[in-house]
Amino acid sequence: MNKVVANAREAIAGIEDNMTLMVGGFGLCGIPENAISALVELGASGLTCISNNAGVDDFGLGLLLQKKQIKKMISSYVGENAEFERQMLSGELEVDLIPQGSLAERCRAGGAGVPAFFTPAGYGTEVAEGKEVRYFNGKPHILENALHADFALVKAWKGDRFGNLVFKGTARNFNPVMAMAGKITVVEVEELVEPEALDPNHIHLPGVFVQRIFQGSNYEKRIEQRTVRSRD
Repeated sequence: MNKVVANAREAIAGIEDNMTLMVGGFGLCGIPENAISALVELGASGLTCISNNAGVDDFGLGLLLQKKQIKKMISSYVGENAEFERQMLSGELEVDLIPQGSLAERCRAGGAGVPAFFTPAGYGTEVAEGKEVRYFNGKPHILENALHADFALVKAWKGDRFGNLVFKGTARNFNPVMAMAGKITVVEVEELVEPEALDPNHIHLPGVFVQRIFQGSNYEKRIEQRTVRSRD
């Protein structure tokens, strides 16, 4: 039951070239900073990454893009990463852009054992090309398949050695649904505690979905864009 590993390098052991990874976070909020850094050092390439976006040029998944370790991104937003845009437009990077709600639901479906579902999002656009269409209550819906990954890399606020997790504020974002959909789920936490330290009623994700957990360090928690008032 003890799922604690020593560090990020040990936590990502087994990630190899051409694997599919889910990476939690929304922008730079709630991203697994330590696991991403370890992945850069590991040097695995040809990766398919499922993530809301790809960080920024010099942080988050942007670090993997710089090293040309990612061959395909399955995402919903690319606006803060110039290298992402450059690689996509040049054809160096394969990109599957998905409406944000559909991306979240496809991840959730993967973890829940639902193979596919119908949604109206994307009908009539390029998103719907090649997909089955059915009408429900007179409204067209397209068929979306669940998403799965070889590894899911997620970030939580607190966790115990059994893998039970508590997320903090908006940093929860994609992390729980991705944790559920990975064959091997790696979690880094800001605070690693004993099981009795967590109120069972406040646990956001049970440890059954987690295979490895470690305490991270040196979090930057960057903000993509900071807007402040000018001084008078």
